[in-house]
Amino acid sequence: MARELILRKCKSCGAMVKVIKDCHSDECGIRCCGEQMNVVMPNSVDAAVEKHVPEYKVDGDKIIVKVNHVMEEDHYIEWISMVSDKQECTKYFKPGEVAETKFHYIPGSTLYAYCNKHSLWKKDVE
Repeated sequence: MARELILRKCKSCGAMVKVIKDCHSDECGIRCCGEQMNVVMPNSVDAAVEKHVPEYKVDGDKIIVKVNHVMEEDHYIEWISMVSDKQECTKYFKPGEVAETKFHYIPGSTLYAYCNKHSLWKKDVE
């Protein structure tokens, strides 16, 4: 079972932080621009032509991960991560690049992709 990737984002400036251990207090101290940062909840079902959910193919001891998405200057996949209970790997992308990478295959891990316009998406690895 993979641990969850916890992200918090500022609704004012867009700053985002990865949380190692989240706060469960009503008075959470994770703040930006004077306000509490919102938890970014991952989506897992694409309902539009634009694809966001990471796809993968196992190739021996590697996993090839791809998001079939435009990679334009104002709309692109910023990163893909693979998270397991013991490790986390992330590949960052720029507009014009192909949103595809390889990681070591870990059954039970979770893949995440972040679109700069449509937020966080995930898929579990079997």
